[in-house]
Amino acid sequence: MATRHQARQAVVSLLYAHEMGSSSDEFIDEFLEEKKIRNERKTQASDTFRQILAKQNEIDEILKSHLKDGDISKVGVVERAILRLAIFEMSLGDTDRAVIINEAVELAKELTSDTSPRFINGVLGAIK
Repeated sequence: MATRHQARQAVVSLLYAHEMGSSSDEFIDEFLEEKKIRNERKTQASDTFRQILAKQNEIDEILKSHLKDGDISKVGVVERAILRLAIFEMSLGDTDRAVIINEAVELAKELTSDTSPRFINGVLGAIK
């Protein structure tokens, strides 16, 4: 079974793909299967992805309010995906904030540039 971290990686990838124009139900199912994310984790990843899209305007408002110039378009696509996932998870209150921030920083270390983990940590740390 896939780990929660792997499910989070998949959600970030799906959010990225959505911004690039690929997020059909068929694409989502094929992608999750390719990443060997199945059963409960597949449902969790798929549901999280869809819920983030449904609440994206609210999530982006929170994100904008914690950016230096409030311009979300200046944030890289992968960084935006990581931040959206983390802000969504924070809004649920199911997981400790420190764990969510740590996971986001780890995702940034794996998927982005050397400066992104620090940026993501700073933005998420400022959110109350």
